[in-house]
Amino acid sequence: MAELIKNEHVLAAALKVQQLEINEFHVYTRLAKLCKDPHNAEVLASIAEAENQHAKFWENRTGRKIRPQAFKIWKTVFLARILGLSFTLKRMEKNEGTASKNYIALSQDIPEVKRIAEEEAEHERELLGMLDEDLLQYAGSIVLGLNDALVELTGALAGFTLALGDSKIISLAGLVTGISASFSMAASEYLSFKAENNPHALKSAFYTGMAYIITVALLILPFLLLSNKFISLGITLALVVLIILAFNYYLATAKSYNFKKRFGETIAISLGVAAFSFVIGFLLKKVLGVDS
Repeated sequence: MAELIKNEHVLAAALKVQQLEINEFHVYTRLAKLCKDPHNAEVLASIAEAENQHAKFWENRTGRKIRPQAFKIWKTVFLARILGLSFTLKRMEKNEGTASKNYIALSQDIPEVKRIAEEEAEHERELLGMLDEDLLQYAGSIVLGLNDALVELTGALAGFTLALGDSKIISLAGLVTGISASFSMAASEYLSFKAENNPHALKSAFYTGMAYIITVALLILPFLLLSNKFISLGITLALVVLIILAFNYYLATAKSYNFKKRFGETIAISLGVAAFSFVIGFLLKKVLGVDS
């Protein structure tokens, strides 16, 4: 039997790592059982087995048996089912920290830990890199639909707000513009992929069109629910910021992008087009003598 840790500070750090390992073992095990893709299920089962072995290693050194934290495990599994495996696992790694990161502090007191930490870190990188999901495969198509909807419709709604008088008319004009554009974008994506003999042309077009039309529905909603068109526009612009924030955070986490850079670029373009369209709407209204 391995020698038990006696130093209180080292023991506290070891127990923290042990807790992480046992939690991750249960998370990966449950996700492997839920996963429909055989490849991803195998990846997750392999990670789970590695975490189980490390949990046992620490149990032998601390002399304590730790219960898994049921709520944390449930929350992580729930997020994975809603937002995908890659996003959830990388978020867990980034925000909560994996046991491998905590091994560094313990390696000074327990030399054998350094080797285990290096092996686990490499193992995790390899396995997480092997995860394969539709949502990430077609991230480019989703980004295309989302960004085009945000830029085009935000600009259109800003222009309509000054050019047209009634919120219902603005929402009607926005819906016609948005729905037509969503089909146009999906068709363009399909033809583009088809021209390259890409077998996923139809699926790519579906993701582009769906991302566009969902964004359209969210941005039009304030004009359908409220009578004041300027308040509606303000809420729509706030929704634009929230959508950009949420989606860029998702992509930055799942695909290790620079969140601040991508968020800043998308916000600048979307709100810049909206401001420009608002001014154009105002000028056209004056030039054409339209009374709203």
